[in-house]
Amino acid sequence: MEKLKLRVTGQGEPPVLLLHGLGATGAVWDGLTGQLDRCLLAPDLPGHGGSPQLPEYTFEALAAAVADALDEPGPVSVVGHSLGGVVALELASGRYGLDVSSVLAVGIKVEWSEDDLARTAAMAARPPRLFKTREEAETAYLKIAGLTGLAPADPDGVTETPDGWRLVLDPPAFGVGRPDLPRLLAAARCPVVLAAGENDPMCRPEQLRALVPEAAVLSGLGHNAHVEDPAAVAALLTPRSS
Repeated sequence: MEKLKLRVTGQGEPPVLLLHGLGATGAVWDGLTGQLDRCLLAPDLPGHGGSPQLPEYTFEALAAAVADALDEPGPVSVVGHSLGGVVALELASGRYGLDVSSVLAVGIKVEWSEDDLARTAAMAARPPRLFKTREEAETAYLKIAGLTGLAPADPDGVTETPDGWRLVLDPPAFGVGRPDLPRLLAAARCPVVLAAGENDPMCRPEQLRALVPEAAVLSGLGHNAHVEDPAAVAALLTPRSS
């Protein structure tokens, strides 16, 4: 499989691997540049941005693709948002050849109803929507990624076709399913910190703390806390990785 597109910024060891959420790209981590005196590695997950698609989207397949994108086998701290947080926990199991020293997972959706699963399955089955203009496609990209009003659209998030503009996001990625968080947490072979924005509608603090009582709550922030206040997210990582 072709390797993932990987953004590399900064210097310092150990590097920090940054995994974005569903619908976004590695560009959502740009705000962390300068916040951490570390090398930052921000791939586009499979089916997103400049990265290839997968024949089937599972947390295991996503983790394997991320591990394959890294040339250095040395220790790495992993920070993941939403879907990327689940992939980070999968990598923490040690089954993918990465030496993961710590995981910070932000905004993972903890509770899934049957309606939630049916909705994501329906989205996974739809063909890509076409737009007449790039601007319309970029607006849709920001909405899907939950970034409306928070960040500019990443040019890698949309593409032009003979019939119009569309999101690069591969729709079947929506069908990745419900994560088994208790299993993932039990299998982790490194320290794990779970966090959520105080106002995150997808990961309510009380839901997260029912799973992990010591989970961190980021005051005043929503689902995309890493975009809203990169320094607040960086502060959760720095003390545990010094």
